[in-house]
Amino acid sequence: MGTNKPITDFAGRSVNSQSQHWCTPPKYVDAVKRVFGGEIELDPCSNKDSIVHAKTEFLLPETDGLHKEWNFKTVYINPPYGADRERGTTIKNWLSKCVYSHKEYGAEIIALIPVATNTTHWKQYVFGEADAVCFLYDTRLRFLVNGSTDNKGAPMACAMIYWGNNSICFENVFQEFGAVLSLENLKELKAQSTPKELLLFA
Repeated sequence: MGTNKPITDFAGRSVNSQSQHWCTPPKYVDAVKRVFGGEIELDPCSNKDSIVHAKTEFLLPETDGLHKEWNFKTVYINPPYGADRERGTTIKNWLSKCVYSHKEYGAEIIALIPVATNTTHWKQYVFGEADAVCFLYDTRLRFLVNGSTDNKGAPMACAMIYWGNNSICFENVFQEFGAVLSLENLKELKAQSTPKELLLFA
């Protein structure tokens, strides 16, 4: 995850940080690669300090991954959590792109995001769209900041969200890192809902 300014809107919380990049810790990068069979084809929101090392990387701020196609087999994203006022985007835009790319291209996608189950972006793009979620045991996840995980950790709980057709593999890999729940019943419920019932996902 990359930011050009101190984070002031961090998943609904005000946080002051001079760090430019909050990167995924090594143990989670390794876990994602295990789910994907050893390789991440696309990181659409990378930065110079990232250790994801996907085959294709879109680096902020030079390349805005929201304006690129994610037509890749496997995608991992640790999106900016705060509002990008320069681009007029939020985490909601990145999750919308995850759902679109999974449906349009069959991409298998994992996203690391804050747990905020009461928000619109969770209701619209996680519940009823994603196939599984892992609520990480690391309640103050120590991101890789300036090449080190020796920090106080994030001010909120985080989760790994999975859009794909191999939920069993996702569960087998991530069960050591947190509580893994299948969301496939919510996908079925959303698909069968009337317009009025769809308001539950809004």
